[in-house]
Amino acid sequence: MEPIIERCCGIDVHKKTIVACLMVGKPDGKPQKTIKTFSTMARDLLACKDWLESEGCTYVAMESSGVYWNPVFNILEDSMEVILANARHIKNVPGRKTDVKDCEWIA
Repeated sequence: MEPIIERCCGIDVHKKTIVACLMVGKPDGKPQKTIKTFSTMARDLLACKDWLESEGCTYVAMESSGVYWNPVFNILEDSMEVILANARHIKNVPGRKTDVKDCEWIA
């Protein structure tokens, strides 16, 4: 997979938690991955936003399944470009499905 954005994050959203995979790297090298889990309470979503801002993240992608993405989108949209993807189009994680694999795939 060719990297096209230097700093991006993929978020797997659930009812009680979100799993975020921040990928940072130059286009000619292997990206460094950092994975963190946050609750969906407002203070934790703000902590996620602060973490992403401190890392210089410019793009966030997440899937639009259900309604759980709404608060995450609302908190992040004023700080970075948020890409909301159709869940049917990004459900291509091969092998055993986990939250970490999902957020890595989305990133």
